[in-house]
Amino acid sequence: MRCIYFYKLTVDAGAAPCVERGTLSLAICKPMMRSSAEVDDLIFGFAANSLDPQNRLIYAARITKKLPNGEYYEGDKFTSRHDCIYTPQLGRYVRRGDAKFHDKPSDLTHDLGSHPEYARANVLLSTDFRYFGVKGTDEYRSRYKLIRKAVESLGRGQRVNLSLELREQFLAMKKWLWRKSESKVLGRPTDAPSGSSCHRTTFCGVV
Repeated sequence: MRCIYFYKLTVDAGAAPCVERGTLSLAICKPMMRSSAEVDDLIFGFAANSLDPQNRLIYAARITKKLPNGEYYEGDKFTSRHDCIYTPQLGRYVRRGDAKFHDKPSDLTHDLGSHPEYARANVLLSTDFRYFGVKGTDEYRSRYKLIRKAVESLGRGQRVNLSLELREQFLAMKKWLWRKSESKVLGRPTDAPSGSSCHRTTFCGVV
């Protein structure tokens, strides 16, 4: 049975998630989710109260590929993506000079883990998603009341045991979103890129 992850984004600046050329990626921020989630799991990202008091839905995605062990940063395949901000150098990872995000020295350890294991260097990819960004919808609040209550109740660092009924509502909402639009990208990111963009405050639940 696939897992369903949902969380509140405190920042939506094109870094996490990063949406480019028909692929959504989670390469930085949310290291625990990037480690535990697997192919076919679902992720729903809602706006935190600081972005939108109505907690609009920013994106929903089905994971279609997982790249472990720093594979995302090896070679040239992903180097042009805005969240590919690290590169291998003499057996270590370093921040790329042209990176737009995560300019603090501690960010690399938070994103990838410590040398030499880099246990957090996992990246989730999706080609089956809907990204709303600034045009995110809060229509789900009236259609799926259990989801609304679950999102509203997420606390800092909280991990929640959730009911079968809530799981069924998330699956129903995914079908509803995909029926509403065939377009993968429906809006631009909410925020401008920032060197400090990061979701250090976690609001996350798993079904």
